[in-house]
Amino acid sequence: MQNVNRAGYIYGILAFVIWGLAPIYFKALEGVSALEILAHRVAWSVPVVLIIMWAIKRPFPKNILQDKKTIGILIATSVLISGNWLAFTWAVTNERVLETSLGYFINPLFSVALGIMFLKEKLTNWSKIALLLATLGVLYRIVSLGSLPWISLWLAFSFGVYGLLRKQVNIGPLQGLLVETLIVFPFTAGYIIYLWYTGTGAFLHNSVSIDWLLLAGGVITTVPLALFSAGARLLPLNTIGFMQYLAPSLTFLLAVFAFKETFNIDLLITFALIWAGLIIYTIGVVRQQNQKRRDRKSAAKLMENQ
Repeated sequence: MQNVNRAGYIYGILAFVIWGLAPIYFKALEGVSALEILAHRVAWSVPVVLIIMWAIKRPFPKNILQDKKTIGILIATSVLISGNWLAFTWAVTNERVLETSLGYFINPLFSVALGIMFLKEKLTNWSKIALLLATLGVLYRIVSLGSLPWISLWLAFSFGVYGLLRKQVNIGPLQGLLVETLIVFPFTAGYIIYLWYTGTGAFLHNSVSIDWLLLAGGVITTVPLALFSAGARLLPLNTIGFMQYLAPSLTFLLAVFAFKETFNIDLLITFALIWAGLIIYTIGVVRQQNQKRRDRKSAAKLMENQ
């Protein structure tokens, strides 16, 4: 059991470290348009997912393709995740990495709000305070900017709704990603061919290093997801929940210390409110989990005494 938990931690940490350091990869492609990067990311994900599924013996989701409702949901999620990737790529290649970090810090709390609205989940007092602080952080950012922080909000919204919709379909992470990328594949492959034919794209028209980086888009997309999937099966959900803060934390550090993006007092106040909300939310989750453990122990003792 100890070895299983250790493996789960390794898989989970590796997944979130790769996601957190992903801006380094996209920065290396700064001269390539975000749309072309997205096209290659989707197109090369298909063979990489198939190879990983074959290696870990995951079946092709044939039955899913016969369910119209499931396919309809996966079409929606494919659009959402493609839009999320496009916005993230554009932001990184346009020196707005801090905004992507903020978006993924907001996302867990936004997901809580979605769960309340659509899944009728109950809101604890800790969650209420956390959501209030996150809302204040976003409102402060809007006031300080004089406009909506659309990148942060879109990343939180698109990924939050994506997660909500994916809960409605019974399909594994890798199989789901395969179907989603296959849905978008004809458009992205067609766009890559168009760029090559017209000579307006970077692939096969720039440098060998750029070509290899674009080909690596499939690996960057699928490998962390496979690691996350493996870790999620071996670790408790609350542990994975805590780990997810590792990715935006690493992205934040990259933005400030490696990419030298401006981090002023307004951003500090915004992040401080969001971080405070996440800390309070985490405390609430820990207390709730501890209470459940105590309840289970009490029930077990009661059964023994009877």
